[in-house]
Amino acid sequence: MCGISGYYSKSSLETNLAIRRMNESIAHRGPDSTGVWSDKKYGITLGHQRLSVIDLNISGNQPMQSNSGNLILTYNGEIYNFLEIKKDLEQKNSQIKWRGRSDTEILLEALETWGIEKTLNRIDGMFAFGLWNRKNHSLTLARDRVGEKPLYFGWQGEGENKVFLFGSELKALRAHPDFNGQINRDAIALQLRYNCIPAPYTIYKNIYKLLPGHYLELNEIDLKKKILPRSKVYWSLVENAVFGNKNQIKELNEIEIKKDLEKLLQLSVKKQMISDVPIGAFLSGGIDSSTIAAIMQSQSNIPIKTFTIGFNENDYSEAIHAKKIAKHLGTNHTELYVSSKKALEIIPNIPQIYDEPFSDSSQIPTFLISQLAKNHVKVALSGDGGDELFCGYNRHLMSGKMSILALMPRFFKEFLSFGIKLLPPQGWNKISNFLPVLNSYNNIGDKIYKGAEALKSKSFYEMYYMLCSNWQNPCEVLINAKEPGTLLTKFKPELKGLSNQQQMMALDSITYLPDDILVKVDRAAMATSLETRMPFLDHKLIEYVWRIPHSLKYRNSNGKWILKEILNNYIPKNLIDRPKMGFSIPLDKWLRGPLKDWAESLLNEKRLNQENFFNTKLVRDIWSDHLSGRNNRQSDIWAILMFQAWIDSNKIKD
Repeated sequence: MCGISGYYSKSSLETNLAIRRMNESIAHRGPDSTGVWSDKKYGITLGHQRLSVIDLNISGNQPMQSNSGNLILTYNGEIYNFLEIKKDLEQKNSQIKWRGRSDTEILLEALETWGIEKTLNRIDGMFAFGLWNRKNHSLTLARDRVGEKPLYFGWQGEGENKVFLFGSELKALRAHPDFNGQINRDAIALQLRYNCIPAPYTIYKNIYKLLPGHYLELNEIDLKKKILPRSKVYWSLVENAVFGNKNQIKELNEIEIKKDLEKLLQLSVKKQMISDVPIGAFLSGGIDSSTIAAIMQSQSNIPIKTFTIGFNENDYSEAIHAKKIAKHLGTNHTELYVSSKKALEIIPNIPQIYDEPFSDSSQIPTFLISQLAKNHVKVALSGDGGDELFCGYNRHLMSGKMSILALMPRFFKEFLSFGIKLLPPQGWNKISNFLPVLNSYNNIGDKIYKGAEALKSKSFYEMYYMLCSNWQNPCEVLINAKEPGTLLTKFKPELKGLSNQQQMMALDSITYLPDDILVKVDRAAMATSLETRMPFLDHKLIEYVWRIPHSLKYRNSNGKWILKEILNNYIPKNLIDRPKMGFSIPLDKWLRGPLKDWAESLLNEKRLNQENFFNTKLVRDIWSDHLSGRNNRQSDIWAILMFQAWIDSNKIKD
């Protein structure tokens, strides 16, 4: 895992200085070595920061040239089937002379031999890269299928002085002297709604994220005219979901499917355990991370290293469950309990870690567990992606349990919603103490309130949209902003043949997963120079799981049925059979306590009026409402706080 950067400019006179600044800004992604390649005649400059994981020698340093000298590559990620690709290349050309044994060199020769599209379809891994073709004078950017690795790009400057920039993080683009940094007010609306800014948008005007499963080719004409061509799709999760559902496995019974799925999981974990440096796993105690850790341990002759973050507030901690699972598996387990004081130490760094406003509050424990793991290993596997694949989120389960409500008259659903909301969230929280079915969930009152709002929706899509929304109407609190269209609104994908529940899973896989979860994990881990890998996101595994009958995922009103059946082969059911908690923190209490002064400094009336981004009265009313304890407005407040903190850490041009 590494950091990449680069730019195209026919007018820049500070080639070396600019790229060095860009590299330095993302040195945390690759502290082991730095590299620069440039061709001043054609105005192209590539940079690289290396985190050495496979082939630790200098033969793996980048930017790297192909044997012919025609292609130059700057690449971030891991190609898990690189040895298989190497054999195929050697069969085609037995004269290839390898300089080392890095996956970078093999990827580069594959691109030289097969071209862009065929190579992208052959490789298995997580990646983002920039490739310069000296013969065609073209620049190609590509991103992995699911979106594990980030890639930003765009034109900046004016007229003939325009420069094309790209990099692993926005801070790399900001480091270039021609970067404008003009804020995109409309993107703030997206951040308030989703707690992140979905691709292809960013917080800056004219700067974009490359979509997962896409590549972008700028030929000589595009570069001369300084235009952006359309990106191209080489793999689509939506297409694979629709195809898999239409062509479900019928020739195998449940036992045979379970065996095949377990083999695929074992193979994915095995591939992702390949490393020349120490490796471990995040272990939250939930189904997904426990599955990955269990399979890792079954394939290791020594205890693997596992890591858990806990909280002093027991209602928010799964650490005790993780410890029991680690003991059963026999892992070398390390845990860290986090206090509000520790969170305070992290919060000032969040805007720098995430580059643009990002308000998923589990960013705090994600950074802390990455920091913890980095003290012991250089690579960590995680269970991310399991919820999307196997129907694991609470909203997935809610959609299954609420299907009967679709048959009810609208007036009845509105009446039911009204009745539920007669009791404030705190009241539902108190009732939950006497109802075991509710007492297993954190902040059940807030979840019930959100569900009550969703009851009033006119369609499944509207219900899903409401459940995915933090702010239901973000433009009411913003000044001069219009919310852009996304995959959940203007650009809805065709999900023909999928049930409502399956549509939720597919939509989460192309929105929430790459735009929130994978951003959160990548930035937090790379800020500590830790590489993360996610076995559930193996594309062959994803394609297979979508062919599994849905009844093997959602059964008896519960998700992940078949995954739990596999996990029971490794861990007793009593250790894992409990409701999903998520990676949450006691943010509502912290904002009323140790974080109160920090929050007040960002939300004071004078400052809000001067900055003119938000409706000051509405923000102050929400803040007061939260402080009073009448309502838990932590999500609304946190989204605004993360934007305000980001302003403090960056020079903004509006």
